[in-house]
Amino acid sequence: MRFVRADLGNPAVVALLEHHVREAHRNSPPGSVFALDLSGLRAPHIRLWSVWDGETLLGLGAWKAWGAGDAELKSMRTAPGHERKGVGRAMLAHLIADARAAGMTRVLLETGTNDAFAPARAMYEAAGFRPTGAFGNYELTDFNRCYARAI
Repeated sequence: MRFVRADLGNPAVVALLEHHVREAHRNSPPGSVFALDLSGLRAPHIRLWSVWDGETLLGLGAWKAWGAGDAELKSMRTAPGHERKGVGRAMLAHLIADARAAGMTRVLLETGTNDAFAPARAMYEAAGFRPTGAFGNYELTDFNRCYARAI
């Protein structure tokens, strides 16, 4: 697996991000989608990474700097057909290492509580993330859960 900063002009990257946003809307109630679109991922405080096997895009992931040493995971998505091959775990480890190298001391995330998000929750919990209170602009509902991990 080769990690590179994602090119938002690459058609494969754009297609996977559009798939990510569509799936977020398909699996979430109205008003509960916080996935960033292309314009949101262009913000200067966002670091978007892609992971490749040769010319094949395997997945994407980003982190957003909140300040005070906090980073939030955003836009984690494994490409269709590459699920359950370790892509998500590898991207998660890469994002944590990158955030740590940039001086972050804690990683936060928000995800859903329904069955569609169960694999993601299991991955985050296995990586040491623990439930926490809401942060940033999030409000906890029956549908979502926030996690944190010191790094």
